[in-house]
Amino acid sequence: MTPNQTPTVPPLSPLPPNSPTSPQVTPVENLGGLPPPLQSGAPLLQNPFVIEEFRLNWSKRDIEQRLGFRGGRFTSVNKGLSLLIGFLVTVLFYSILIFGLQKIPDARWFTAMFLERGAAPYPTMLLFFWAMTILFIKSRKLKLQEEALTLSAVPQQPDFLLNRESARAVLSRVHSLVDNASNFVLLNRIERALSNLQNIGQVGDVAMILRNQADYDEEQIASSYSLVHSFLWAIPVLGFIGTVIGLRAAIGALGVTLRAGGDINSIREGLQAVTAGLSTKFETTLVALICAVIVQLLLSFMQSKEGEFLDACNDYCHAHVASKLKLI
Repeated sequence: MTPNQTPTVPPLSPLPPNSPTSPQVTPVENLGGLPPPLQSGAPLLQNPFVIEEFRLNWSKRDIEQRLGFRGGRFTSVNKGLSLLIGFLVTVLFYSILIFGLQKIPDARWFTAMFLERGAAPYPTMLLFFWAMTILFIKSRKLKLQEEALTLSAVPQQPDFLLNRESARAVLSRVHSLVDNASNFVLLNRIERALSNLQNIGQVGDVAMILRNQADYDEEQIASSYSLVHSFLWAIPVLGFIGTVIGLRAAIGALGVTLRAGGDINSIREGLQAVTAGLSTKFETTLVALICAVIVQLLLSFMQSKEGEFLDACNDYCHAHVASKLKLI
């Protein structure tokens, strides 16, 4: 071999699979429900530079967030968004009446109740559609909250116990399932209870935290209906105001007819015109009462649905958090 010649290294032959010098790979068991490790040659499923998608992403799933408005916490509704949608629906309703139904002779009696009874029907219908918008948005937000019950944030195994060590694993799982646990009623309770586990000496302290948080959630959800309750008071009052204004005008017309005098036939004709108009003045109250009944029925339905949801959250926290605690 000359001095400038590169030595040739013979290629290494692969070791047989069962060779004693070949590296042995110990299989790893699937602990805690984690996915098994990737086998050799398998494609990578995750990119460390890409944010993992959450099972429940409140910022993307909340109806108010999707419309570009700030979403209310839990099932509370953004008042500005609901007012805007209620106003647009009111404009659409009156557009259908003016440009559609008013041209149909058989529907004139219906359009007259909203277009020919003074100014009272307009704010009445605005409050009605505003209330309906709030209840609709609340129903969509409640459906998103109910999905948190299906996440199994806490392990469901009968022999699972919650202690200071396993609580940290549960909190890590909660944070991996949703973008922000504080936006969900159930997960917010679990996070608050387990986050304080290090400073708690007795199991009863955790149960007290869960009860206090449950009371706070009930108060917050109940307060989210305050605007709708005020509409239930205002809608009939607006109807009564419209009727009173109509009665005042009818009584004034009656006085004009009587002062005009004349023979009995002319007075009778004047009274007939006044009484005929007087009967239509009560339609503003009729419309308002019908709107109030519809809102009241839907309000009661939504409150019962939210009550059932809060009961389900209480049962979940008792079965999977309070009863699983074992503090040493």
